[in-house]
Amino acid sequence: MRNMTETELTETVLERYSSTPDPRLRGLLASLITHLHAVVRETRPTEAEWMAAVEFLTATGQKCDAERQEMILLSDNLGISALVNLVAEEVPDGATETTVLGPFFVEGAPDRDWGESIALRRSDKDETLVIHGRVVGLDQEPIPDAALEVWQTDTNGMYDIQDPEQPKNNLRGRYHSNYRGQYRIDTIRPTKYPIPTDGPVGDLLRLTNRHPWRPGHVHAMVFAVKESLIKEFHLNEDDSDARTLGVDSPFRELWHDFVLTKA
Repeated sequence: MRNMTETELTETVLERYSSTPDPRLRGLLASLITHLHAVVRETRPTEAEWMAAVEFLTATGQKCDAERQEMILLSDNLGISALVNLVAEEVPDGATETTVLGPFFVEGAPDRDWGESIALRRSDKDETLVIHGRVVGLDQEPIPDAALEVWQTDTNGMYDIQDPEQPKNNLRGRYHSNYRGQYRIDTIRPTKYPIPTDGPVGDLLRLTNRHPWRPGHVHAMVFAVKESLIKEFHLNEDDSDARTLGVDSPFRELWHDFVLTKA
């Protein structure tokens, strides 16, 4: 390794990984090493800066637990999650776009019946929101018994796993489409909220002068922040519509069809 140039060092490291048996892993490692070495040569970090980066990544990992994924939060804020989704998706024209899962998804949401609300507590300022539509294929044929898992924040801007005052699985649930492919989700109008800023990602936001706020939204596996998925929660003041849906008037309403492709 003595008197080795920067380029020769990179080539030597690549050679050491060239016998990796799995071709996909071999290619991924080669690309990762090549690009990381290129970043170091381009930015010329000091030893102190490199150690600060190591400590930042270490702290990010240490902030993760069973209910919080700081690494995904970092990936989201660096745009990596969205880029992975963009290069990995193969959604044909006409199908609902996919997007990032986000750091607050939790396995095991309870099943909800047709018309059952996922809001397990309500305040005077909460507005009822009914989201309904169909789950269909590209041929517009209905897909019965499709599972739609949804989750969102409460009016205070926190998910149930962040807030010990909320009931477990508040504003989480799994609905199923009926034999006609129709579904109905009952909830409350979502509110804007800040991402957690008490960890390394919050430090990064402050250092880069970025705000932590996200607009109000409902997650539904295929439902998040892409242009085609931005919808308006319309105010419905029609008493007959409210009676038909079995909710109080006025209420918020969203009609949205999920278009799926076959595996």
